[in-house]
Amino acid sequence: MELRVEQAKRIEGNVKAPPSKSYTHRALLLACLAEGKSYLRDPLYSADTMATLEACQALGCQIDVDDDLCRVRGTGGNFKTPDDILDLKNSGTTLRFLTTMASLAPGHTMLTGDESLKGRPMQQLLDALQKLGVKAFSAHNNGLPPIAIESGFTGGKTDIKGDVSSQYISSILLSAPYAQKSVDLEVVGDFKSRPYVEMTLDIMEKFGVKVKQEGREHFHVDNQIYHAEDYTIEGDYSSASYLISAAATCNGKINIQNLFSDSKQGDKVILDIVKKMGGKILVEKDHVIINGTIDPNKGQSGTIDPNKGQSRTINTNNKQSTGELITCDLRGIDVNLENTPDLLPTVAALASVAQGTSHITGVEHARFKETDRVHTMALELSKLGVKVTEEKDGLTIQGGAHGGVVESHGDHRLVMALTLVGMVTGGVLIKDADAYRVSFPDFPQVMQELGCPVKVM
Repeated sequence: MELRVEQAKRIEGNVKAPPSKSYTHRALLLACLAEGKSYLRDPLYSADTMATLEACQALGCQIDVDDDLCRVRGTGGNFKTPDDILDLKNSGTTLRFLTTMASLAPGHTMLTGDESLKGRPMQQLLDALQKLGVKAFSAHNNGLPPIAIESGFTGGKTDIKGDVSSQYISSILLSAPYAQKSVDLEVVGDFKSRPYVEMTLDIMEKFGVKVKQEGREHFHVDNQIYHAEDYTIEGDYSSASYLISAAATCNGKINIQNLFSDSKQGDKVILDIVKKMGGKILVEKDHVIINGTIDPNKGQSGTIDPNKGQSRTINTNNKQSTGELITCDLRGIDVNLENTPDLLPTVAALASVAQGTSHITGVEHARFKETDRVHTMALELSKLGVKVTEEKDGLTIQGGAHGGVVESHGDHRLVMALTLVGMVTGGVLIKDADAYRVSFPDFPQVMQELGCPVKVM
């Protein structure tokens, strides 16, 4: 499938933020582990979260699905052995979380997925689990899936590096209450993407489990049981980042419901980033209003000089036949995304149409996502005429882009980020675009309703 994106004259409307993918994954797993029947309200049904849901069913959990309600009859940690190999498709989150959780099932469990998932590094998690008495190993002895797990989670002490994937840490924490004895986990070195671990701790507490912390790097989990909950999934700031950015780049106005000001989601920082680039944002308790941009000639603290390296302002009548470089009214920014690597594609797209130069740093670990996002974003933006310098841990981007043909590399976040560029430049064709279903199943329809000329081809 392909998406063709033309210039958007104005983005406007009221929209509900897609449910959080991160919280849906965690809620499904904890409801599966819990005693009793949980009600998960407003869950996200996407390719990734369905991989988690189906894995829970394979472990013996009874789940009934309605449009806005998921009923989960928990197992209390008493799983059955899966009847077959679990195909987790492209869901790295499911793979990492299930690697620990499958040790609670009797017998052997095998986890695999598509070709992209088979390239996800797992050795650091496997090494950390070995110290906890979990026998999990790479079937091909290369640190990559398929992953085989034997029954048994003894507990004890372990450590893990914090600079590759926070999902390794969350994987251990989520299942630790069901180990035979208490678990002590030490995070070694740089603790990147910590907000995702804070999300894990937040939802564990809501399902009745307490985790003791000593400083920022040590976690202690005693034997406990999760209790069934009536739990509402909040809106996803990662997915909403495309809606927020769309209104800012096209000088539109959007009211996004179900985004909470007290959210634990690290990607909430997209609000601060867009503000610093010149966006007008009002944050309320349960919704966010984006109302275009401020006057680009009025500077803001922490932003790059808007007159430096400036191209012309967007002309909505331009047909892009000449490949002329275009920018919107946003300004370039220097930003470290160490704790929020999923925002890299969004911010890179914003930088590619902003006035001036942007420097994105702290995202070397984004190279281990669905794609090497540092490299693939640099590659695809360069096809649109953007001057991009790829660094070890980030990108330097000179604002100014034009239409062209780009690839998604099967990465949902690239599809939606590149759509943002097309809304400003027009004439952008995104190939292999159906990857958006991983996290935002109705993305084209939502964008069309807000006024973005997106055509599914």
